[in-house]
Amino acid sequence: MRFGRSTMSLDATLFNVSRPIQSLTALFVGWKAVLLAFALGAVIGPDYDTSTSLFFDRLYGNKTRVSPLAASLTRWDALYFVQHARQGYVFEQQWAFGAAMPGLVRALVSLIPSWMADGNGVALEPLVAIALAHLAHLTAVLALYRLTMILSAERKLAFVASALHIFSPAGIFLSAPYAESPFAGLTFIGNVLFALSIKNRSDPLARSVLIVGAGIVFGLATAFRSNGLGSGVLFAVSAVHGLAALARERTVANLMGLAAAGIGGLCVAAGSALPQFVAWKRYCDDALPELGPRPWCSRTIPSIYTFVQEEYWNVGFLHYWRTSHIPLFFVAAPMLAVLIKSGVDTMRDPLRCLRLVPFGGGTGEDYRVFVRTLAATQTAVALLAITNYHVQIINRMSSGYPVWYWWVARCLVDEKRQAWGRRIFVFIVMYAGIQGGLFASFLPPA
Repeated sequence: MRFGRSTMSLDATLFNVSRPIQSLTALFVGWKAVLLAFALGAVIGPDYDTSTSLFFDRLYGNKTRVSPLAASLTRWDALYFVQHARQGYVFEQQWAFGAAMPGLVRALVSLIPSWMADGNGVALEPLVAIALAHLAHLTAVLALYRLTMILSAERKLAFVASALHIFSPAGIFLSAPYAESPFAGLTFIGNVLFALSIKNRSDPLARSVLIVGAGIVFGLATAFRSNGLGSGVLFAVSAVHGLAALARERTVANLMGLAAAGIGGLCVAAGSALPQFVAWKRYCDDALPELGPRPWCSRTIPSIYTFVQEEYWNVGFLHYWRTSHIPLFFVAAPMLAVLIKSGVDTMRDPLRCLRLVPFGGGTGEDYRVFVRTLAATQTAVALLAITNYHVQIINRMSSGYPVWYWWVARCLVDEKRQAWGRRIFVFIVMYAGIQGGLFASFLPPA
């Protein structure tokens, strides 16, 4: 990838902005091949940490073949996802991870002849999860391109932003049995539907259907990763605007818009609430008499997710602020800076900063509110990562938020800011490549 004076240019024989879908797909395949080569090349000889081999022996038995690719990418939290896909929730701490990814993998594996997965067959769950992650990542890339084109119709910006998503600092996590790829794909599709609802503002029925559809997709994203709840802010803002519009003029169109925002918001919440209800039935309502209900059952808001995050993963306000974790804050600092800077700049003036000039239906103010809300959500997640999360995961969580891609892409296509864009791009590529080797070797950060 090389940069000209005023734009990011790619080898015209493969990557041409006049053929965006083919170009992005080719770029995607090329970068994935590089990352997987790093991951496979990092594991030469026996692992220093035998967690994965012991895990597969216990889960499948020693007669089942585990491909080198599955062994290289089933690391860290991926062990929980693969076990869940095979056996369901076994241990309480597994409820820290959404059920959607392993549930979908299990459904796909059930369509494959059983002899391939049992006895002398191969371990299918990790391979299916890896294939699903790749497909979802490509879907996210193309959805981001579509979203940008709806908002600006600036093909160069859309192409560069989508290309940046391919090189995301999430790196190998977007290829491994993790929820990051499906989350990003569903989130961007939800954003596309919400943006289309603005574009179809003159058609109340189409607008309402698109808003509810966006809510359903965001709800599915939330079932993959709990931070998808942040997408509910879009519907809260839409509901406030809907109430104001209904107060000014009581029309069927305004009433439909308000109802659609409410239903969409409930769909987002359902992505988190339904798994919590299942956990409540298992550990509280139907708890064995000799064990009794778990401690979180008596809380004001009985959430197994927040309980296990705190109990088993030490997640909580300032819990991660320890001297031993200072290196991880340094690892996260570049992406935290990009997320916060891009979020603040975009909230100040999204159209001037990103030149996201809307085409089609809707008004400039509609699009400004939409993009500002996305920027505010992204900024809030970055701040929560500093104060509440395991801070290093921001490098992979960032993959599901579009605003910073637009901001960096604008830096790359604007001559005055190109130096900053280059530095950020170089960091992303270097981090993703190094991370792939470390991840496959079961080394932090993860």
